[in-house]
Amino acid sequence: MEWTDDAFVLGARPHGETSLIVSLLTRTRGRHAGLVQGGVSRTKRPLFEPGNRVVATWRARLAEHLGSWQCEVSDTPSARFIDDPVRLAALASAAAVADQALPEREPHPHAYDGFLAFIEVLSSEVFAAAYVGWELGLLAELGYGLDLSQCAATGSNDELAYVSPRTGKAVSLSAGEPYRDRLLHLPGFLIGRGEGGPEAVLEGLTLTGHFLERHAFAPHNRGIPAARTRFVDRLGRSSTISGKAEV
Repeated sequence: MEWTDDAFVLGARPHGETSLIVSLLTRTRGRHAGLVQGGVSRTKRPLFEPGNRVVATWRARLAEHLGSWQCEVSDTPSARFIDDPVRLAALASAAAVADQALPEREPHPHAYDGFLAFIEVLSSEVFAAAYVGWELGLLAELGYGLDLSQCAATGSNDELAYVSPRTGKAVSLSAGEPYRDRLLHLPGFLIGRGEGGPEAVLEGLTLTGHFLERHAFAPHNRGIPAARTRFVDRLGRSSTISGKAEV
């Protein structure tokens, strides 16, 4: 059997001496792995950097087989940001999170669209806030979306300031004050209030990281991907965080 689809590279790992097993986020078939013969060669290996966009053809004798990829690269954001370690780390983080969070061979077109939208704003000043938006969208796509529309205790949408780490629902400033040490901070830019400054973006990453770890990684005995940890560390030392979430 054979099919062709647009896709983003999520990751690649060696297989044998000369090949790679490449994980792609495809537009219509979700996360899908396949073998690339000779993928470790100097000419092929750079094509499979995380975040690169490809037109991929998958072939196998049976649907349940690993199959093989033939890929034609259409965009290489990993090369565009090679001299920008923070944006490159953001790209690697998004790819790693998608690779570990999405179930294999299950269509998730909104996750593909969100990944595409994030890459389109990666060169802008709002990329860090947009990254938080990408992770929020991924949680929603997986069925674990946060309810940031109103306070879980009062039903009001005024002065929302916290999120319950158990339910994922927003809590107002007054209702949450007695429990503030046990609640997650809700940065205003996620609900259209203010911009995503450095502290707010890092709070947003703490928020999404908590729910990704709880719902997407821990049930499969996985931790937060190392690429995401590196991104958060780089971002925390960077002065380039700004803007509103656009994804």
